[in-house]
Amino acid sequence: MKSEIKTALILVVVIVIGISIVSTVLSTLDTPTQPSDISFETKSFEKIDKSGFKMAPDLTGIAYYLNTTPEELSKEIKGKVVLYDFWTYSCINCIRTLPYITAWNEKYSEQGLLIIGVHSPEFEFEKDPENVKMAIDKHGIEYPVVLDNDMKTWKAFENRYWPRKYIADHEGYLRYDHIGEGGYKETEKIIQKLLEERATSLGIQLASKESLVDIKEFEHSMFRTPELYFGYKFAQNRNQLGSDEGFQPGKIVTYSEPSNTELHKFYPVGDWKNNEDSMELNSETGSIKLQYNAKEVNIVTDNNAELEIFLDGNPLPSEYSGSDITADNILKVSEAGLYNIIKSENSSSHTIEIKISGKGFQIFTFTFG
Repeated sequence: MKSEIKTALILVVVIVIGISIVSTVLSTLDTPTQPSDISFETKSFEKIDKSGFKMAPDLTGIAYYLNTTPEELSKEIKGKVVLYDFWTYSCINCIRTLPYITAWNEKYSEQGLLIIGVHSPEFEFEKDPENVKMAIDKHGIEYPVVLDNDMKTWKAFENRYWPRKYIADHEGYLRYDHIGEGGYKETEKIIQKLLEERATSLGIQLASKESLVDIKEFEHSMFRTPELYFGYKFAQNRNQLGSDEGFQPGKIVTYSEPSNTELHKFYPVGDWKNNEDSMELNSETGSIKLQYNAKEVNIVTDNNAELEIFLDGNPLPSEYSGSDITADNILKVSEAGLYNIIKSENSSSHTIEIKISGKGFQIFTFTFG
C-alpha cells in the first residue's frame, strides 16, 4: 500500500476516534445526575405561609403571677412554643385535663415548650390567689400560672369556654385551638410538630420524636345530667331549680320539702339566701335533693360544713362513695372548691340527698360525669 494512502487511513481513524470521544463527553454533560445513596441532613424545609394565622394576644390585666414573675415570664416566652391553657380550679372538665398538661410540661419544657396556665375564674372565690396556690400544689403544677381575675386576657383571646387550649409557634402565631376535654393525642402531635419547626428555624438539634403520653382518658356517660347552677344569675334561661318557691334574687327563702322530684332538677330544703352565683344556707341545718343520671357527681362549695350523703333513701354505699367522702359517710367542707361525692363504674339514675350542718355553707354547682 502506498504511504500516502496509509497516512490518509490513519488520519481518518484518528478523526473518527476523536469525534466519538467528544460526543461521549457532550452526552454525559446532558445527562441528569442520578441521586447517590448518601442522605444529607442539610435538606431544605419549605417555608410555611403564616399569613392566615393570628398572632397570640399579650397577657393583659393579670392580677397575680404564680410559679413565675412578670419579668421572668416576659423573657421566657420569647422564641418558645407556647401552650395557653384557659382553666379555673373548681371546673371538673379543667381538672381532668391537668394530668396531660403537667406531663407535657415535664416532657417538652427543655425542648422549647412553655405552658402558661391562664386562670380565668368562674366564681368569686376563685380569684383568691391562696385558693389557686392550693390547687396548684394539689395537682402538681410547676409551670407559670397567671390569674386573669378580670377576664381581660380571656377577652383578648375571644375565649368563651373552660377548658380551652391555644398553641402558638415560636414566632407567636396561633397554630392550634382545642375546646374542652379530649383531643390529647392530636394536641401532643401539634406540640411535637411545632417544636420541630422551632428547632429547624433555630438550627438546633432536637431529640428524636418520642412516643405520646399514655394516660387513660375519662369516659363520659352518653346520657348524663347537665351542670346545675345554684346562683340565680348563672341559672338564667335554665329550668334547673325544681322547688315551687323558685329563685328570688337577694332574698332568704324558706324552701319546703318536695312531694316528688324530677330528673335533672335540684330541690333545696331549709332557709337559703339567693346569691348571684350560689345559694347560702341561712339556718343551722338544711338539705338538698336531686334526681340525676351519671356515674360521677361533684359539687362546688365554700365555707365550713359537714355533709351526710344518702342515695335512694339509704346511707351512701361504699361502691358509690366519691373520693372526698370519709369512711363514716361524711363530706367535710373546709376550703372553697370542688368535691367528688359519687363515683361508680357505670352510669345510672338515682336520687341523692345531702344533709348539711353548718350555717353559711355555700353551694355553687353540681357537675356530672
